[in-house]
Amino acid sequence: AGAQGASETLLCAKEGAKVIFGDVVDRLGQDLECSIRAKGGEATYVHLDVSSQSDWDTVLETAENKYGSVDVLINNAGINLEESSEASWGEVLKMNLHGPYLGIQTVIPSMKKSGAGSIVNISSLAGFIGRKGSPYSFTASKGALRMLSKGVAVDHAKAKIRCNTIISGLSDSPGDFDVDRKLNDNRLSEIPLGRYVTTDDVSFAVLFLASDESSWMTGAEMVVDGGLTAQ
Repeated sequence: AGAQGASETLLCAKEGAKVIFGDVVDRLGQDLECSIRAKGGEATYVHLDVSSQSDWDTVLETAENKYGSVDVLINNAGINLEESSEASWGEVLKMNLHGPYLGIQTVIPSMKKSGAGSIVNISSLAGFIGRKGSPYSFTASKGALRMLSKGVAVDHAKAKIRCNTIISGLSDSPGDFDVDRKLNDNRLSEIPLGRYVTTDDVSFAVLFLASDESSWMTGAEMVVDGGLTAQ
């Protein structure tokens, strides 16, 4: 229910999706649910720590009780901590890699039951190219998430379950600038389209990969970076 997650949730609901979404900050989630319902959309907030299997079980139970099955999973949650200890390394991998893994393993049986499904994982430029100043834990987790997507795509293609990755470019969010604002400001001049990626930029890519309009895409990576990596 943070900036990027809220943008994706609002857009999917606006397009007619029946959305189950989660966060660890209940106030944000509850406010977002109310906002969507006030606009005529359908959304249900569930408390979710993505590193908790029991929380994922609750999400699945809620979705199946309300709608019968899960058609789409969007793995958006992620953290970026300055690397100072083994504990911080483990915490980042737990949230950014183990969390999506649990989510995928939880929903795949439901998707098989419904006959198809689409999984969208949100990675980062830090997991796509070497990026000076980016903590190794963040780089490793986002790079591994890309390969997890490919493995899931290949293993479950016959069940018509697709899995794709979005590589999100440099944004002006606090999370990106926490690494090194000066480095990011220097990178802005290198982006051919001349601006940072917005939450809407990523959300429109998410919507496409979640929908049947991308039905012939699986194991693919959609880079949303304003042309930075085209150089």
